[in-house]
Amino acid sequence: MKLNSAQVERTLKQFEAQALPDDHPVVPQLASMFGDHTFFLDSGGLNVLEPTEASEPNTSIGMIVNLAYWSDETLTKLSPHEPEPTGVIVSLESKH
Repeated sequence: MKLNSAQVERTLKQFEAQALPDDHPVVPQLASMFGDHTFFLDSGGLNVLEPTEASEPNTSIGMIVNLAYWSDETLTKLSPHEPEPTGVIVSLESKH
């Protein structure tokens, strides 16, 4: 799922990670491997937000899905694996 800047900001308030900017040199390679997403790096590795069905109508939420684990202690190399839901749910709605 590709997020706009407001959605990225809301996600980062609910999920401790760093969003890769669209102009980061590695984003085209990640997009060719995993599809068009906003990519997040955290202590567990590479993640994306996938839309999921909310229990309340007209509510937009997503689940953080891990795509690759860190494969070294310096957090510089990733090891891809089958997408793995993390259980972290993010609300993309702004709260007034």
